[in-house]
Amino acid sequence: MQSASTDGTSEREGGLKRGLGKAQVVMIGLGGAIGTGLFMGSGLAVGYAGPAVIASYALAGFVALIMIFSLSEMAVVHPTAGSFGTYAEMYLNPWAGFVVRYTYWAAQVIAVGGESVAAGLYMQYWFPGVPVWAWALGFCVVMLYLNSRSVTNFGTVESWLAVIKVAAIVVFIILGIAAIAGVGRPAIGLHNLTGLPGGFLPKGVKGLWMAVTVGIFSFVGIEVIAVTSGETRNPEVAIPAALRTMLLRLFLFYVLAVAVIVTIAPWTETGAKLVAQSPFVTVLRHSGVRDAAGIMNFVVVSAALSSMNTDVYLCSRMLFSLSRGGHAPRVLGTLSEKGSPVAAILVSGIFVLVSAGVSIFTPDAYADLLGVALFAAIVVWMFILASHLSFRRRHAAATLPVRMPFFPWIQYAGLAMLAAVLVTMGLDSNLDVSWLYGLPWVALISLVYFVRRGRPQTASVTPQATGKG
Repeated sequence: MQSASTDGTSEREGGLKRGLGKAQVVMIGLGGAIGTGLFMGSGLAVGYAGPAVIASYALAGFVALIMIFSLSEMAVVHPTAGSFGTYAEMYLNPWAGFVVRYTYWAAQVIAVGGESVAAGLYMQYWFPGVPVWAWALGFCVVMLYLNSRSVTNFGTVESWLAVIKVAAIVVFIILGIAAIAGVGRPAIGLHNLTGLPGGFLPKGVKGLWMAVTVGIFSFVGIEVIAVTSGETRNPEVAIPAALRTMLLRLFLFYVLAVAVIVTIAPWTETGAKLVAQSPFVTVLRHSGVRDAAGIMNFVVVSAALSSMNTDVYLCSRMLFSLSRGGHAPRVLGTLSEKGSPVAAILVSGIFVLVSAGVSIFTPDAYADLLGVALFAAIVVWMFILASHLSFRRRHAAATLPVRMPFFPWIQYAGLAMLAAVLVTMGLDSNLDVSWLYGLPWVALISLVYFVRRGRPQTASVTPQATGKG
């Protein structure tokens, strides 16, 4: 099998410490993908589709399945911090690698801002007098500090935060099913799924498809497994194990959770175009369990912090990878004595704070940040699938620890669905902000690449240049 070292593309990203174990990788993967996309964004999805949001999340999960299987094949062969950005450079071309890494970095910076805004909205439940922006900026500072410590500390904190929200989702689903079935109380039944005006599809197929866009945003973050491969012990074992144990859990968590939401409470109550509260909290107000809404609000705050923690990790590793590739200032490719790219974290943090600061100026901050981050994430997912098509052609005869079935047709299906989602976002008045900022960004970053390519470049940072890695 061809090694990543044939052109030095992945070797140059060495120096990061392999401090993450298999169990931590699994929990980080779950933590990265279970965040405000589910706890807060599901309210937007319900508003689009009504009860049909169940099918919307199933379709979004299918696309995520295609992407993560394809990505994991490459991650096991090439465990690097640059991950899919490095793979795009290796298997497509240098322009693709440049655009993917900077676009994903921007997506995660914006996503951290969105998560912090959501956390601020959650805190309004207890502290309605404190402005959202104050919470958003404060939480950003805390997450930046945590990420500046060693990767082992990051993995420990993220694992515990993930345990909280996974346990809460399981309890939420169990309580929800019990309430629907009438265990210990009159059964709620399935009236809210089919008995309201419009039935199961009140917004039609169009509404169902619009909710897929929000559903895909909910799964963004699952790709963190590939990024951690550069800091994971025995990635050839840990990555496939994380993949197998995580995907089914995620699919069940998302589909069952949204099914409980639209079954227990009328979708007209939990769905919203302007999100001010998690639909999970709204549903638990109907449960009759004492303090249930307050407890769930604590959980969704933890979920937002967990996703912020993971997203800061992701954007700092992308900036580190860009520096090691000679596409960003050399200082961003250096490591602290604990093996953490602190400079990349701090620079990313400046832009994270700017992103979170949007909440000062508009109550629509969460939806606007979601739209822009989603555009960038979908573009990156499409590059991942395109990279994988080329990867498989080069490794056609190799025995791979992870192998996506139905190649290449399943990849083509994923690309078609992602392209359709992008077009749909541009036609929706609530998400067209994604195109308003997304297209100029891709054009700008491409222009920067071609201008830089025409100039003499300094040597990229090598692992040995860090001294402390």
